[in-house]
Amino acid sequence: MEYRFVVTEESENTRIDSTLSFLLPDKSRSYIQKIIKDGAILVNGKAVKQSYTLKAEDEIVCNIPEAKELEVEPENMDLDIVYEDSDIIIINKPKDMVVHPAPGHMSGTLVNGILYHCKDLSGINGVLRPGIVHRIDKDTTGLLIICKNDNSHNSIAAQLKEHSAERTYHAICHGVLKDDEGVIDAPLGRSANDRKKMAIVPGGKRAVTHYTVLERFKNATYVKLNLETGRTHQIRVHMASLGHPLLGDPVYGRGDDKYLRFGQLLHAKTLGVVHPSTGEFIQFDSSLPEYFKEILEKLKK
Repeated sequence: MEYRFVVTEESENTRIDSTLSFLLPDKSRSYIQKIIKDGAILVNGKAVKQSYTLKAEDEIVCNIPEAKELEVEPENMDLDIVYEDSDIIIINKPKDMVVHPAPGHMSGTLVNGILYHCKDLSGINGVLRPGIVHRIDKDTTGLLIICKNDNSHNSIAAQLKEHSAERTYHAICHGVLKDDEGVIDAPLGRSANDRKKMAIVPGGKRAVTHYTVLERFKNATYVKLNLETGRTHQIRVHMASLGHPLLGDPVYGRGDDKYLRFGQLLHAKTLGVVHPSTGEFIQFDSSLPEYFKEILEKLKK
């Protein structure tokens, strides 16, 4: 698709990548920089660098490549299905599995496996996330709900939004928590220093985590966590904010953590929702993965 702009005095002396990311709000600055490098953007008929400083009356022509329609291929996987009926599937997700595909990572995800197992899934979240109403991180293990139709998707999504769904996690964190229980109520948003990370930020989305100490060790604590909200990396950021990041967390944890090879020690243990069709409250529980149990045993000794 072609876009044409003539630079006004207000935009004079600004970088072209910065100005175009404002004029094309659905395109990120990094994407703009990429297509400038590819020669898809011309100024006065010539290719320029991303640092080019605009002048009044410059004529910009942007040739935005047509988006390629991505297709997700079904893959035969040994999925741990805890429960299934005509509306929902409850999966016990293993470590190292990404929930849904993304550009550059189109295979080996839970969605690839679900599509092989079940052809009919909710289409509300599009071709890359069929049936997905919530997700957990790659290294986080445990229970996840998949919706087979739009009615069940809307029902579960509403419960998650209203905070009526029950989600309990078990984790091991660094250090010894002093209080037996507590509530972390701190808003989350993208970190200003690193856009790939989440952080506690003023004006962020409200995030509430309830924690209960299950067992204390010499230099670590085994905790149960209940989510009142479900923000990206919520537990990991909230526990780190207390000075007790999760063991093995490669993003919010400690650089000298000997458990980094495991990823964050976090397991989605219990999941409870009102069934979309029957209206009955259903609850599921899952066992800790073996490596998690082994670490707990070592800490006890």
